[in-house]
Amino acid sequence: MRGVSIRIAIASGKGGTGKTLVATSLAAAWREALIVDLDVEEPNCYLFFQDGDTTTKKAFRPVPLIDTDKCNYCGRCAEVCEYHAIAVFQKQVMVFDELCHGCGACTLFCPKGAVSEKDHYIGDIVRVQSKGGADLLYGRLKVREASATPLMRQVKREIDVGRSVIVDCPPGTACTAVESIRDSDLCVLVTEPTPFGLHDLKLSLEMTKRLKVPSVVFINKTGLRGPDVARFCAGKKVRVIGELPYEREIAEAYSKGKLIFNSPKYRPAFEALAEAVRQEVRSA
Repeated sequence: MRGVSIRIAIASGKGGTGKTLVATSLAAAWREALIVDLDVEEPNCYLFFQDGDTTTKKAFRPVPLIDTDKCNYCGRCAEVCEYHAIAVFQKQVMVFDELCHGCGACTLFCPKGAVSEKDHYIGDIVRVQSKGGADLLYGRLKVREASATPLMRQVKREIDVGRSVIVDCPPGTACTAVESIRDSDLCVLVTEPTPFGLHDLKLSLEMTKRLKVPSVVFINKTGLRGPDVARFCAGKKVRVIGELPYEREIAEAYSKGKLIFNSPKYRPAFEALAEAVRQEVRSA
């Protein structure tokens, strides 16, 4: 990550607030930015950036490989595994690849040197070189793979040095959201004026505070009847950096995979957002 000029995380406490809508249009307004979709369990930024050359490479994580000729079935590997990915019986060792986190403890502590590592396929890393807009980098987790974080970390290592980066984060405040926001220069929290939206915004603000990442708020779907999110933010001294109205034409365009930024009616909102983000980062 070293050398990246600006890294902006676009996050939300709950799904469906418009996080990807904001991330894709902000990337288009930024022009030379790289948009990174770290919602690897269900990436969808590619729906808006399909006009370029695409390259794909496989991603792997290490899992234990037991040498039965050396193993004496002492059970030490199972004892040190924090994730219960190994079970040792009288004359058999079972490895549960889907539970393994690749920490290497079993290899390190095996007294007989009977544990090595093999590659376990976890998904793909995809890059789309745009023909005029923002470039895209994203991960695509293999179906039935239990942990998304290892793939997310590998995608982050593929980020071009020196690029401004817009990260489309997974929703929520769990491990995947933390991993995607960590080390960002700024987090834009997308919310909506609904009870769930405000509730999860509070959780997200607490998360970014603990991560020591400065945060601002973008209110989507303004006009809905619900809590006064702007008033809440003012009370917490959190800056509202932009907003977008609750209008049918936005939903229709978005459902067809069209960038909202390309609409003359809404483009000024994202151009203003891009400038506000730059100013926020400079003043941080």
